[in-house]
Amino acid sequence: MKRIGILGGTFDPPHYGHLILAELAAEGLALDCVLFAPAADPPHKGALRASAEHRTAMVERAIAGNPRFSLSRVDLDRPGPHYSVDMLHLLRAEHPQTEFVFLIGGDSLRDLPTWSRPNELIALARLGVMRRPGSAPDLARLERDIPGIRARVDWIDGPQIEISASDLARRVSAGLSIRYQTPDAVRTYIEEHRLYRNHAETVK
Repeated sequence: MKRIGILGGTFDPPHYGHLILAELAAEGLALDCVLFAPAADPPHKGALRASAEHRTAMVERAIAGNPRFSLSRVDLDRPGPHYSVDMLHLLRAEHPQTEFVFLIGGDSLRDLPTWSRPNELIALARLGVMRRPGSAPDLARLERDIPGIRARVDWIDGPQIEISASDLARRVSAGLSIRYQTPDAVRTYIEEHRLYRNHAETVK
């Protein structure tokens, strides 16, 4: 059975933390490919800084050259609300003979009980979880809230790269360098389109 990883997120902007997670997951969990699925309008996020068009273009540039990485518009080309569990239903319909692994950080695993229909989500996909310092989830509590979740988690170990998209946006707004935190192609795109110049405003 084919195994596909799914890395969702706003990618506002994408950075090396996203790419490292995807590469380690592909290698460590024997994934055939990883789909990068930019979120259209995630309910749990505040106002997005860059438009879906810009964020998608940045993801395309970030993953170019890696044959195991692909862009998925599954969340962009559908009406809201944009919950991860609904995205997984659509992907399962498109790829019925596939095992999906939903890639998240340890902090997202900790918060999973607050997501929409988490029991349904773990039935649709396994969870590939990157360990993060200072965010060790309480597995006993998670098992009480989402029965069966322990058996659905695959841990991903690797270098702890603490890069934040919001921090990158703040650095751009302040005129500081983001070199070596995101691919040069993404950095150039941000410069060319003058994204994140005013961090307080959403880019139209």
